Amino acid sequence: MKKSFPTELILWSIALLGILWIDPMATHSFSLCPIHGLGGDWCPGCGLGRAMKLMIMGKWGTSWEMHPLAGFAWSVLLIRIFQLIKQLKTKQYYG
Repeated sequence: MKKSFPTELILWSIALLGILWIDPMATHSFSLCPIHGLGGDWCPGCGLGRAMKLMIMGKWGTSWEMHPLAGFAWSVLLIRIFQLIKQLKTKQYYG
């Protein structure tokens, strides 16, 4: 049985660490948004990372104002990471 490299787990974990590293109050920050990169002014996802960081900092109201789906995004991210960790512990990967 082949042991699979947990690429998705590593990527989501790096994303989680990236969110924790964000300065939500910065006037200009690095963006991976293709709409922002093409010069667009509005994107449905813009502000999500900063709102997630604000939520971790305990600034719930400010987080909600910046992006109301930050709590949902945290839930999805953490659930997926735990699912992947659980998969690593099954017989599927380690016989």
